[in-house]
Amino acid sequence: MRRVHRTLLERLSYLAIYQCKECQAEDNMPRRYRLHLGKQPRCPKCGTFRISRLKEPDHIDPYHTGFLNLLERMAGGRLFHCRFCRIQFWDRRLTPEELAELHAERALEDEDEEAETPTSAGEGPDA
Repeated sequence: MRRVHRTLLERLSYLAIYQCKECQAEDNMPRRYRLHLGKQPRCPKCGTFRISRLKEPDHIDPYHTGFLNLLERMAGGRLFHCRFCRIQFWDRRLTPEELAELHAERALEDEDEEAETPTSAGEGPDA
């Protein structure tokens, strides 16, 4: 892998862009603020998706500090822990498991609402 030049827009988004010498495939390293964007929570330091949710703060591992972490906490984020960086951080996004549970609950609620809604007198099968 060798480092390649970035355009002006790429400099705003990526710390570096690397290109394989053999297959010419490019790989990039996003800037830290980009880790706060997206659909899933990620570690703000290393960017991994392999994080665990904490119910209460751990008194051994440090917190990730910074303005974006403070905004995440104020926006109602939950506490997460990165097992590789050994840091705690706040994130407002849902994990894939929590999203699946939420979709399942909504589907059950929709089925219950459809079963509870009575049909009007003129719309039944006997009409």
